[in-house]
Amino acid sequence: MAHLFRDLSLGHSKRESTPPPLRTKPQSMPTKLTSAGLQSPLGQLASQLSDSDLRLTAYDVFLAVCRTSSSKPLSTSASFNSDSPNQNSPSQNHNHSPNSPALQRSLTSTAASKMKKALGLNSPGSSSGSKKSPGSGPGSGQSKSKRPTTVGELMRIQMRIPETVDSRVKRALLRIGGGLVGRRIESVVLPLELLQQLKPSDFTDQEEYDAWQKRNLKVLEAGVLLHPRVPLDKSNNMSQRLRQIIHAALDRPIETGTNNESMQALRSAVISLASRSDGSLSDSCHWADGIPMNLRLYEMLLETCFDINDEISIVEEVDELMEHIKKTWVILGINQMLHNLCFTWVLFQRFVATRQVEMDLLYAADSQLAEVAKDAKTTKDPEYSKILSSTLSAILGWTEKRLLAYHDTFDSGNIYTMQGIVSLGVSAAKILVEDVSTEYRRKRKGQVDVARDRIDTYIRSSLRTAFAQRMEKADSSRRASKNQPNPLPVLAILAKDVGKLAVHEKQVFSPILKGWHPLAAGVAVATLHACYANEIKQFISSIMELTPDAVQVLRAAEKLEKDLVQIAVEDAVESDDGGKAIIREMPPYEAEAAIANLVKGWIKTRLDRVKEWVDRNLQKEVWNPKANQEGYALSAVEILRIVDETLDAFFQLLIPAHPALLPDLMGGVDKCLQYYVIKAKSGCGSRNTYIPTMPALTRCETGSKLQGVWKKKEKSQNSQKKNSQVETMNGDNSFGIPQLCARINTLHHIKSEMDVLEKRIITLLRNCESAQVEDFSNGLSKKFELTPTACVEGVQQLSEAFAYKIIFHDLSHVLWDGLYVGEPSSSRIDPLLQELERNLLIISETVHERVRTRIISDIMRASCDGFLLVLLAGGPSRAFSCQDFPIIDEDFKALKALFWASGDGLPSDLIDKFSATVRGVLPLFSADTESLIERFRQVTLEKYGSSARTRLPLPPTSGQWNPTEPNTLLRVLCYRNDWTASKFLKKTYNLPKKL
Repeated sequence: MAHLFRDLSLGHSKRESTPPPLRTKPQSMPTKLTSAGLQSPLGQLASQLSDSDLRLTAYDVFLAVCRTSSSKPLSTSASFNSDSPNQNSPSQNHNHSPNSPALQRSLTSTAASKMKKALGLNSPGSSSGSKKSPGSGPGSGQSKSKRPTTVGELMRIQMRIPETVDSRVKRALLRIGGGLVGRRIESVVLPLELLQQLKPSDFTDQEEYDAWQKRNLKVLEAGVLLHPRVPLDKSNNMSQRLRQIIHAALDRPIETGTNNESMQALRSAVISLASRSDGSLSDSCHWADGIPMNLRLYEMLLETCFDINDEISIVEEVDELMEHIKKTWVILGINQMLHNLCFTWVLFQRFVATRQVEMDLLYAADSQLAEVAKDAKTTKDPEYSKILSSTLSAILGWTEKRLLAYHDTFDSGNIYTMQGIVSLGVSAAKILVEDVSTEYRRKRKGQVDVARDRIDTYIRSSLRTAFAQRMEKADSSRRASKNQPNPLPVLAILAKDVGKLAVHEKQVFSPILKGWHPLAAGVAVATLHACYANEIKQFISSIMELTPDAVQVLRAAEKLEKDLVQIAVEDAVESDDGGKAIIREMPPYEAEAAIANLVKGWIKTRLDRVKEWVDRNLQKEVWNPKANQEGYALSAVEILRIVDETLDAFFQLLIPAHPALLPDLMGGVDKCLQYYVIKAKSGCGSRNTYIPTMPALTRCETGSKLQGVWKKKEKSQNSQKKNSQVETMNGDNSFGIPQLCARINTLHHIKSEMDVLEKRIITLLRNCESAQVEDFSNGLSKKFELTPTACVEGVQQLSEAFAYKIIFHDLSHVLWDGLYVGEPSSSRIDPLLQELERNLLIISETVHERVRTRIISDIMRASCDGFLLVLLAGGPSRAFSCQDFPIIDEDFKALKALFWASGDGLPSDLIDKFSATVRGVLPLFSADTESLIERFRQVTLEKYGSSARTRLPLPPTSGQWNPTEPNTLLRVLCYRNDWTASKFLKKTYNLPKKL
């Protein structure tokens, strides 16, 4: 700020005591100050007075009030020429001896003036951070020169008034002063007196005189007719007459002699109108105190506070200069309130007109505006309020034009001006709202925070504009990169740009705006959040499937939202509500949910495809164990390959929620593989499918010759029953022994692969960028549940069905149809063992070793069940005597030996386990008939109690053979080839001898 006040005492001023070469016409002001496009709010004159005309008139007024305001002689300057050895000599001012004492007041270089302090301006040489226009340093390129020694001389130079004009006005004022004995200058109409006193001979030529006369006539027209202090009555004839006189004089110059009739008419009309009272007790003539005439003239005077050669600097002698300028108030009708308002405007307008680089001008305007704010609260004068509103609206309009789009206005080169501009705009807005607006008065003041509301508006407006610009930029970037591989989607580019914009806002603008709005950054990010929300929600509603572009956009939106919310939260740490109001303005984008929904759709599509593959491959599957070395089905290989591909594709998705969505995929895969397992075992039957229906109980016909007939008939019936039970399973060759082996191998393979898949999933999850340690540290949570269980149950079901199919279906001709039919000694177990050994060999070579023991164990259990079924439910074709027991016992031992295989077969404990029931029942076949009958009676009475004493009830068939079970004992008696047994059965139950 120091450079605003050049140290003129050291010869650094750019002004010289001798003005530029003499001209007969006044100079115009620099054009660059008039090119700012900022129209004065102080009002426009209805007359054709130029700025040059107004400046000359203002100078006339200044000289008039200063020359007549004091008669006290003033001392000379203590230092006006640093090169002069006699600078203290009074004779140095001899050239100005005829001048007024007031104008002759000497100028001093006071280091700290009152005005500088009031405006917050620094003294020369003090440290300042103000920006300077190029070459604005003190005395840059200038040699030492004389400085003006009087206020009058300074004002003449500042207003660019040639010495000839200055001398002419001063001569006229001397003449006028002679006739002002006892009167004050404001009691005369100065232009009228000047017209009377100056003649054409006082000018260089007639043309100059005519121009001067026209100017003064226009001034009279503007001050008395067009903008009078006291409004004119339309019926006032004098105003009409004066208008006619002036218009005539403008067309043809008039004679201004004292006795000239035209001049007398002009004086009469002017004095009549100018002397009308405005309600005050003074005898002032009102010719320059009407609005906006007075304000425009005063504006010209205030402009002289700025150095004509350094447009951003205020002259060092501003205190003395302002003191004299204020003396014009008596003529111009200015008071302190109007002065404060006009000076605020002049400071502000100068800041704008000089490329807005000198911040001290702006701070000075803001400081002066604080005085205006005080004035606005103390007066309700309508004329003042009108000018106040106009001026503040102009200032506010200029500031808001920049602040409503401050991202376009401010950059690193001028960001230092933002705080001052915001402060000025907010101050103007507060005065307008609180002291001018009637609406504000109807509300309680606590309900309106003008500063916060304005900043809120600026932030939201500017960021909406910036967002729209970023969106256009993103669209252009997308178009420019459309021919490049994998170009980013527009909304992904936009999200990135908006994130940068938010960070820039937080770092650059929010610290400035926070002085007026505590949540400046929060409002900014909430605005950006809302702007992007409009775009992302439309996008989300339009996407129907998961694509790389969709994932990129949604992930970018999710990251942007997290960043914006984080800024809002940090900004609101010290707020009363903790930022809840701002956060409520930021409803979630639901980008993560949108991604999840798209991924779920993707998963469903993939799983539907897997299920289709399951059905398609199962339809073609022939269950050939020789299809590969391991003996499992090719369809399982294909299905597991598809599952692998699905898992790979899932983890290749550029999504942030692999761990969260993995259970959906695993659950779906689990169900698909379970579906495969169920299909693989379907149609294979179960244990009960192959066990033949037990025939009704009969008693043996001892010594019957029809045994051979019964044997053939029974065989035929049993074969028919057996064939009808399994014909649905033998429609093709997919349920033969090799095929069943392949099915069992396949289920075992799938179960084994489940462990591999689970480990692979953990590995893929560990390599996933979005996974956390807890996502894969607990392996139990990433396991398949349905398929392994289904495989275990499937192997169990297939193994059991396989075993009973072999015994009761494939070997029925040597077991059910052959073993012990007729004479036991001639139909023993050897054929069965031979066939069984052949099948066991096929199974051992085909079935995987991990399930081989299981299947052979089930076959042994089925063999024991078949052996007992032949003994206890073989039908009338079979009968046994006590003498047959050794044969039966030996055959059973041979059966066990087959599965023992000299230690290479089943473990002995398994053989003992599955043969326990047979071993318990066989001794009954060696017992005599009477003891069997007695044992039967005893166990029946124990089971049924006293009700069985009169008649033994027929025990039902339980199928659970046991030597102490009534039905087991009864069946041994039924197949006992003995007269005693037959008689007991006939008498007790009346059982038939044949079916």
